[in-house]
Amino acid sequence: MVRKGLLLISVLVVSLLALAQNALVSTSADTKGVSLTIYSQNFGVVREKRDINLKQGLNTVLFQDVPISIDPTSVTIKSLTAPNALTMREQDFLYDALNSTSILDKSVGKTIKLRRTLPNGQVELVEGVLLNPPTAILSGLSPINQGMVVRLKDGSLLVNPVGEVVLDVVPEGLIARPTLMWQLDAGRGGSQTIEVGFIANNLSWRADYVAVVNQAETAVDLNGLVTLDNHSGATYRDTQLQLLAGDVRRVSQGVSPMPEYGVAMMRAGAPEAPQFQEQAFSDYHLYTLEGKTTLRDNETKQLNFMSAKNVKVNRKFVMDLGRRVFTMRGVPGEGGETQEGRANIIFELKNSKENNMGIPMPRGRVRAYKSDENGNLQLLGEDQIDHTPRDQTIRLYIGDAFDVMGERVHTNHNQISDRIYEDSYKITVTNRKTVPAAVMVVEHLSGDWQITESSQKYNKLDAYTVEFPTTVPANSKVVVSYTVRVKF
Repeated sequence: MVRKGLLLISVLVVSLLALAQNALVSTSADTKGVSLTIYSQNFGVVREKRDINLKQGLNTVLFQDVPISIDPTSVTIKSLTAPNALTMREQDFLYDALNSTSILDKSVGKTIKLRRTLPNGQVELVEGVLLNPPTAILSGLSPINQGMVVRLKDGSLLVNPVGEVVLDVVPEGLIARPTLMWQLDAGRGGSQTIEVGFIANNLSWRADYVAVVNQAETAVDLNGLVTLDNHSGATYRDTQLQLLAGDVRRVSQGVSPMPEYGVAMMRAGAPEAPQFQEQAFSDYHLYTLEGKTTLRDNETKQLNFMSAKNVKVNRKFVMDLGRRVFTMRGVPGEGGETQEGRANIIFELKNSKENNMGIPMPRGRVRAYKSDENGNLQLLGEDQIDHTPRDQTIRLYIGDAFDVMGERVHTNHNQISDRIYEDSYKITVTNRKTVPAAVMVVEHLSGDWQITESSQKYNKLDAYTVEFPTTVPANSKVVVSYTVRVKF
């Protein structure tokens, strides 16, 4: 029985790139410093310094260890040693990576050897021309090159041969790792410190917030974390990290070389000291990590960036059943002009220094927790906030109240004329809690409206929204009713 196996390729090669045998090679080992700015739009700006010993005149330079997701059109290069004495004449991005698949794909029509182990234990080499590379590679100790076709010297065909493929040379154009190849014109010879900048895709960050509510639900301890995702195809070691919050406009001209990934990972715990310094930058906000960090390829990393204690919170119920006017529940016997629902739980907190905050907060998800009688943190709910400047109020819709319910009934419609009509509504708010509940009953109006009758006072929030502040005693009901006249 033939055992299935991995495809093993032996490559005897003297040079990595025949077309650049005399090139200067620069690798990540030559790095003198890296800085990285990650944007929340799945890309980053990389700046790297390396020392390169150039000769005067034209130089071919292989700048290796760049991410496969690099945008080669974004590359900038300058000499910090001799700023006016270096010019890039030409650039090639070499990314056809050297691996078993690419080697065999580029070896079609060329002579290869198969190293096979015979049943008696002897090893033989079979030579032929590769007509078709494998379409699948199976596992085991003796490889089966599924789909491979080799024409032997006697003209016969070998299909799905068993054995290891041996090549004498690397097919032209293949490289071991993504590389930028430059033609640099140096005005003077000697070692120069080169700073290279470029955009790399598949780098992203997002903010996550944990808000632990006190027992009275009047204040929270807020902890902010940033989650970094690196799927760019490169590792950034000992890098100065910055995060830019804001929506930077970019013009899309195609799909990035690497797929996008997203990994969510949250943790709750005691707040740590903030590690980032925030500053305004143009019309955005920039967060700079204190010290340096390493962000590895295919890694998700979390860092603390803010912590605020005893942030005052305004907790309230909002009954906004008018939003559900066109959502028919379809319960048999229920009127089409009746809506039922529960009060929305809203937390409001001001992002100000007076409220122990006052830092621009990047867009992100906020999770609210509260300890139960046993001291266990329980999730109350979560919401998404947008980029929030300092001194702005944050409104979090974290869930719907179990014991505060409402029923909205369109009780009457009266057509006064072709352009005027009156509608009457009754909203019944029920509180089954053992304490009073302050509820804001919100209604949405249209046209040229005027409330002609109301059971209580109301506040006009905007041109087409009003709210009725209502306090419902424990285990009781309160009815809010009004009539509105509308002109068109």
